[in-house]
Amino acid sequence: MDAEILRKFEGSLARCLADPDFLDIFYGNFLSSSPKVREKFAGTDFERQNRALQASFDTMLKAARDEENGPETYLGPLAERHGARQLRVGAELYDFWLDSLLKTVKVCDAGWSEEVEQAWEAVMGVGIRYLCSRYNS
Repeated sequence: MDAEILRKFEGSLARCLADPDFLDIFYGNFLSSSPKVREKFAGTDFERQNRALQASFDTMLKAARDEENGPETYLGPLAERHGARQLRVGAELYDFWLDSLLKTVKVCDAGWSEEVEQAWEAVMGVGIRYLCSRYNS
């Protein structure tokens, strides 16, 4: 992936994570995006979930840095966990997830621009495509 895209993503991620409400705003947006999402997250420990989400941003970034080998190297266990045998997170939920994430970044990142949004789409897209491709594995 282009170094400038990665730089824009990393800067935006740092600004977003500096906002103590970022993850709560994201989950508010995500949970309100669809009844399917609310159902999937019923009973979730959001303190634990916030830690997992924060860690997944770093994992997605690592995978995007090496698009050829990175997804399998970094996202294999995550794909297994989210796949048909465990959590059953289908492709339609990733659409809600990404839309909610982009909406949240726009609110929480004072440096937001269309280029920043495109960087988030590019970096997260590497992971999402991999997770979807491994759904039935």
